[in-house]
Amino acid sequence: MTPITLTPWSPNDLPLLHHSNSPAMTAHTGGPEDDEKLTARQQRYVALSQRDATEGRMFRISLAGTDEAVGSVGYWPREWQGRQVYETGYGILPEFQGRGLAVAAIVAVAQAAREAGGPRELHAYPSVDNAASNVVLRKAGFRLLGEVEFEYPPGHLLRSNDWCLDLEEEPLGEQPLR
Repeated sequence: MTPITLTPWSPNDLPLLHHSNSPAMTAHTGGPEDDEKLTARQQRYVALSQRDATEGRMFRISLAGTDEAVGSVGYWPREWQGRQVYETGYGILPEFQGRGLAVAAIVAVAQAAREAGGPRELHAYPSVDNAASNVVLRKAGFRLLGEVEFEYPPGHLLRSNDWCLDLEEEPLGEQPLR
């Protein structure tokens, strides 16, 4: 796995958020956000990274040994099907995709969620049409639970896959196909 570093999201990471707000990066999540929504997202990310870790975290992903930002990853609590779980989301800038960075970031954020305590399960809900993201989750050791309707962005139902990692039992990293 390609070595990466996760750094808690900071006010200095707004340029990364702008860079990630491209049509290519948001094709499966409703498209680019306007400046008002992007500013609100930045504020949520900074606030999330300043709370107790059980309430979630957002991270800037950098190549190990550098300060070069290549994407973002995070986890946060949510209610899902009547129980508390963690949700995760991530994105790698297009110029850095295809190097295993997303898998490394998901494994690292799963470890951070495991260490934080809190909900036992970590879920991700990529669009069923987002083949690359679905492969990343399989390679990171998540189990595919099936297709679900997931609301993202708010007001928009997305046909998604529900991927789950049991933070108490499953090893982190690539698992055989099940």
